[in-house]
Amino acid sequence: MGITDILCQALQKQSQDIVNAVQLVHSTKTLIQSMRDDRWEELLKNVKSFCEQHDILIPDLTASYVARHGRSRHQKDHITVEHYFRVEIFLVTIDKQLQELNSRFNDQAMDLLSLSSTLMPKDAYKNFDIAKISTLVDSYYLEDFTEQEKINLPFQLQHFILDVRQHPEMKNLSTIHELCRCLAETKKSKVYYLIDRLIRLILTLLVSTTTTERSFSAMKIIKIRLRNKMEDDFLADSLVIYIEKEIAEKFSSDSIIKDFKSLKT
Repeated sequence: MGITDILCQALQKQSQDIVNAVQLVHSTKTLIQSMRDDRWEELLKNVKSFCEQHDILIPDLTASYVARHGRSRHQKDHITVEHYFRVEIFLVTIDKQLQELNSRFNDQAMDLLSLSSTLMPKDAYKNFDIAKISTLVDSYYLEDFTEQEKINLPFQLQHFILDVRQHPEMKNLSTIHELCRCLAETKKSKVYYLIDRLIRLILTLLVSTTTTERSFSAMKIIKIRLRNKMEDDFLADSLVIYIEKEIAEKFSSDSIIKDFKSLKT
């Protein structure tokens, strides 16, 4: 928890610093892996010290571990108590944490965030990089730009960076949201239409990711054990009702009954 706290705090900030967040993800993974490989003895020493200070009974770690419940009761291999705590609890917990980080921040997602950060206007467009922005389009937005537009994009970016660094309203921006809004307000979105399109695509990442996460969370709530044999169509209808609560609340029971009665057959 101590290792992951800095990353959690950074991800919850309203003004997101993508570059530093990406670096924190890498360092968090490295520190957790290091803890898994080398810090069991240190953790065990701290736990023993805590137990001694508070008169908590410490089990004999060299004794054979006896499973009290579940399938482990029928185990054939004799393991020590320390082995159980280290392998079955300590390592399993850390592996789950690493798996969660790797699934949410895989190499492709990290690469996408890093490339997207080059459009951040913070510090007078310090991270602006024409080559990386072009790579972003070539790697992740192949269907959103024609071949001719991909050729024109680097030239448009050259004009763009010289223009915005001199423009009084655009040179002191700090977020991509502000840049997108300012492009629209100054009508420069029509001049730099390719850049405006790319920025809008990047801004939809948060919405699309959140919508997907929300759908999977809803599925875990809806598809319980009693509904495990529910057909896909019925499950999809139930998920729509759950996810779109604001819309579903506008329908009354009487209106639904009336619709069913009108079907007759």
